[in-house]
Amino acid sequence: MQNVSLRRDEFYLLKNINWNVNTGEHWAIIGLNGSGKTSLLKIITGYILPSSGEVTVLGKKFGTYDLRELRKSIGWVSSSLQDALYPNENVLEIVASGKFASIGLYESPSEEDLKQVEELLEQFGCGNLSKRKYYTLSQGEKQKVILARALMSSPRLLILDEPCTGLDIFARENFLSFVEQIGKAENAPSLLYVSHHLEEILPVFSQTLLLQKGNIYSAGKTENILTTQNLSDFYQHQIEFEWRNNRPVIRFNL
Repeated sequence: MQNVSLRRDEFYLLKNINWNVNTGEHWAIIGLNGSGKTSLLKIITGYILPSSGEVTVLGKKFGTYDLRELRKSIGWVSSSLQDALYPNENVLEIVASGKFASIGLYESPSEEDLKQVEELLEQFGCGNLSKRKYYTLSQGEKQKVILARALMSSPRLLILDEPCTGLDIFARENFLSFVEQIGKAENAPSLLYVSHHLEEILPVFSQTLLLQKGNIYSAGKTENILTTQNLSDFYQHQIEFEWRNNRPVIRFNL
């Protein structure tokens, strides 16, 4: 993104965003409510266009390429996606639809596609769920199915938008372990992990972006961004910060 702004009337949702993600980098994107995280993601995926500035995703400059085709190279995982999927489809159909970047399965998957679905479900410990209706799954099972769906098209970019919302602590850590595996895999897609919660920043996320009121507060190597002083300034609240088992932990008094 070069000098990207998004404005609604006189209000800036994003302002003068300059940000570059290199191939193979994995980024955590952290911000409070209203910081502009959702707007940033919608621009990356081409669902909204910026008011000004230049956007290039996976080498495709916006305005010169069919964004519907671009989205086929982008995987998307979000708890909000659960509301968009058809609840009466079974798990096999849900995962297979990721091949076509569609909500609902309108094309017949090939034998190779079905084999890939089975392999992904087995990878995430969901092999026994393939015939289950989506609406009958637990929250944790749904998130793993959505993750498998996102990987069906072998994306070059994988966006995880607050994927642990609604998960209990055990389901969250189970899900995060799969994210870590994906990030460490050979030829892994670039990961963008969006969250409110610093403790979800895994070791695989070597880069972190702090977004505040539509502006980039700071961005760079995670070890340089996540410091007591920088986070205290970012949150405008004195905090105590430490690394524990290669994961960030913060404490503060209200």
